[in-house]
Amino acid sequence: MRVVIADDAVLLREGLVRLVEENGHTVVAAVGDGPSLVEAIKEHRPDVSIVDVRMPPSHTDEGLRAAVEARSAVPGTPILVLSQYVEVSYADDLLADRRGAVGYLLKDRVSLVADFLDGLQRVAEGGTVLDPEVVGQLLVRRRRDDPLRSLTPREREVLGLMAEGMSNTAVARKMVVTEGAVEKHVRNIFTKLGLHQDEEQHRRVLAVLAYLQT
Repeated sequence: MRVVIADDAVLLREGLVRLVEENGHTVVAAVGDGPSLVEAIKEHRPDVSIVDVRMPPSHTDEGLRAAVEARSAVPGTPILVLSQYVEVSYADDLLADRRGAVGYLLKDRVSLVADFLDGLQRVAEGGTVLDPEVVGQLLVRRRRDDPLRSLTPREREVLGLMAEGMSNTAVARKMVVTEGAVEKHVRNIFTKLGLHQDEEQHRRVLAVLAYLQT
């Protein structure tokens, strides 16, 4: 594989270069900041890039933002992000385009050489690789942020039928209830999902989207 490495910590960057090259791959560029990463990916079109989340100047999320920019400039370019800690919002940002060929691992995993190289290979081949700790926290966050948690079982049933394209009349027939009862459930669904101000049809679409995304 042809690999780009981006990490502002010189020792870690050199260590990654050595690790990658000793295992039969070629490092085409090793850089220390976000703009250089984007340029390296544009120039070399690597099979995969290894990117530290935090890089200069603010050492917050420059590496991640550069990775997202690079995937926009070179669509689908494989990126494996390394982070010192689990930062769920960063993982969400990386996974947002749903095209695959991305990974998010804690730096501790690099010491597990076989696992790290396997993850790198899978990302290069278009897969998605997430550190087990990242997966755990993503699941916790999904459960906490699930907009459907507040719905009653009956309201969930109504929303599920709405997602199948049914009108209120059809839902009422399916559930063997009055149309007025269905309309009450639908109003409650809109309220609990925070869909208050738009026209009825638009709110219906947004409610169905919320259902399909969980």
